[in-house]
Amino acid sequence: MKSALYAVSAFVLCGIALAAWADDEEDVAAAMAQWQERLAAASPEDPSEVVALYAEDAVLWGTISTERRDTPAAITDYFVNALNKLPELSVTFDDPHIRVYGDTAINTGSYTFSYEKDGKTATLPARYSFTYVKRDGDWMIVDHHSSAMPD
Repeated sequence: MKSALYAVSAFVLCGIALAAWADDEEDVAAAMAQWQERLAAASPEDPSEVVALYAEDAVLWGTISTERRDTPAAITDYFVNALNKLPELSVTFDDPHIRVYGDTAINTGSYTFSYEKDGKTATLPARYSFTYVKRDGDWMIVDHHSSAMPD
C-alpha cells in the first residue's frame, strides 16, 4: 500500500513539475515575443524599451558588432547603432528551441532581420542564443549572442 501511495505521489509531483515547466516555456516564448515587438517599435533615439529586457549584468554579442557589450550603457549603444544602420528594423523568429532549467532558460534558433535599404526591404538571416534568468518573476536576458548565418 505504501509503495502505491509513493508511486501516486511521485506521479502527481512529476505532473505538477511538468506543468510548471510548460508554463515557464510559454513565459520565455512571451519574453521572446516582447523582445521582437519592442525591437520593431524602437528608435535610434530611444531603444530603452528593448534594453529594459536585459538584466543589469547582461552580456550581448550583437549581429553587426565585433564588440562584447556587458553594461547597460554598452547594450544601449549597440541598439542605437544597430537602429541607425538598419532603419525600420524588425525580426522574425524561425524555429525557436526553448529549454528551461529551473530559474534559467535558453532559447536557441535562427531569426531573420528585415530593414530598409535604398528604399527596399533587405534581410539579414542570423542565428541566436538567448539565456534568461527568472528574477522577481520576470524572465530577464542575461546573455544574448547573435551572428549572421553563414552562406
